[in-house]
Amino acid sequence: MHPLIVLLHLAAAVMLLLWAVRMVRTGVERAYGRALKDALRKARGGHARAAVAGTVLAVVLQSSTAVGILAAGFAASGILTVSTGIAILLGADLGSALVVQILSFDLSWAIPLLMLAGATMFLKFERREIRQGGRILLGIAFILLSLTMIGQSTAPLRESAVLPQIMGYLRDDPITALVLAALLTWLIHSSVAAILLFSAFAGQGVLPVEVALPMVLGANIGGGLIAVWLTRGQGVEARRIPLGNLLFRAAAALVLLAVVELSLVPIDALGTDETRQIVNFHLAFNVLLVLVCLPFTGLMERLTVRLIGDGTREEEAGAHITRPVSALDEAVIDTPRLALASATRELLRMGETVETMFRPVMELLDDGDSEQVARLARLDEDVNRAHTDIKLFIARVNRGRLTAEEAQRGIELTDFAINLEHVGDIIAKSLLPLAEKKARRRLQFSEEGFAEMTRLHERVRTNMQLALNILVSGDLETARQLVEEKEQMRLLERESHNRHLRRLQSGMIESIETSDMHLEVVRSLKEINSLLATAAYPILSESGELLESRLAQPA
Repeated sequence: MHPLIVLLHLAAAVMLLLWAVRMVRTGVERAYGRALKDALRKARGGHARAAVAGTVLAVVLQSSTAVGILAAGFAASGILTVSTGIAILLGADLGSALVVQILSFDLSWAIPLLMLAGATMFLKFERREIRQGGRILLGIAFILLSLTMIGQSTAPLRESAVLPQIMGYLRDDPITALVLAALLTWLIHSSVAAILLFSAFAGQGVLPVEVALPMVLGANIGGGLIAVWLTRGQGVEARRIPLGNLLFRAAAALVLLAVVELSLVPIDALGTDETRQIVNFHLAFNVLLVLVCLPFTGLMERLTVRLIGDGTREEEAGAHITRPVSALDEAVIDTPRLALASATRELLRMGETVETMFRPVMELLDDGDSEQVARLARLDEDVNRAHTDIKLFIARVNRGRLTAEEAQRGIELTDFAINLEHVGDIIAKSLLPLAEKKARRRLQFSEEGFAEMTRLHERVRTNMQLALNILVSGDLETARQLVEEKEQMRLLERESHNRHLRRLQSGMIESIETSDMHLEVVRSLKEINSLLATAAYPILSESGELLESRLAQPA
């Protein structure tokens, strides 16, 4: 087979592996994201418990990076301490190693079963959890299929005359092998995929075990580097968690590399074949990492404070000086088509600011403080400013010569800007004050009531993304989905109201103390969702799918 054909097959198999890993994670996040976040939020009963929670979450999500991003976000909100977050990440890395263990077994017999079940669940059912369960099964099937493809495509490489020279060089230079693996893992943003790739290569005889072991250590460093990179723009508390994890992993990897080079690792004891030796070595590394490093998470937290610094004063000063740069372009004011595109970009930026305000609402209602509430409430000033600027900008555009379509687009953008400004007001003047009031009075929602509100919040947040996507794409199917979500939200709000009344009748003390707050939160979420749904109305109206009235026609 021609070398280019071999490389093409290998590249396709690797890309399928990366996409399949992402597909599984996306399905889990969409189906169970809220429950996973709740579990992570409650992982505060000691570092051992936090590590166990991180392990379980990483197994479910098939990604230690995803767990790291969640932990960093909770640390930024003050819900997790840095040391607890580092403990969670140590457990998450162990969880991802367990995922590699499971996927490394020969499960090719399960591929058709997983595809059949996954496709049926995704295509034949409407319920979100079942459809996402189908996505998860399909993703696992594609992972297994990609590993089979990698094995088939690498077989001709064993006859290559160049490959032994490359492997010989890497065998003599383990540092280079480690660095290359770390960079590859960072580039593909998945340590699970990287380890599976190395184990598949080793199983086909393409990658000698002596070279693969340093590359496994490099992949562990690269996996820690991913979370550091993805959190680089967040607050100092968020950045300290992945940095602490990376420092632990890098130090342990370098020590173990020296042990490997001194031939102190009993490779034959790790497994009967090369694939098992690689994945077992990876698992052993992460088990040792948890056992050795978990007692020192507090010390690592203090080290990260020294390395990154507090940063509070600088952030507060910057908050008063730095303002978002407006996307409104005065230079195109006389060209309606370009001016309206400029207004659309600014409206998207406004929507992203509103989404930033809305995202942590449930965390603040659960365990927030007045300082966090005030910081988010100040963003409403940016929302109000953007709303005013967009309205005035479009008013100036309307003074020129516009087509009927351009004039209608200007009206639609103005209307949605008004509605987004209203959403910002609901968050700043209703939801955030409720969070502050609850914290001040030290009240607690009932567990069932808070779970209901959390599910509604997650649904509204998803719909907010749909609304912003519609603003750009004008997609009819997405618009139809958003309006259907409005009706579904109305039903869910009514169900929540009825369940809350039943809890009051049962005498549940938490429900009695927070009754007004619960009802106001649910009502606010429903109102926000209704305002977001207006983004779909122009598209549905143009296609003739929007009724003029919900009233039944008289007989």
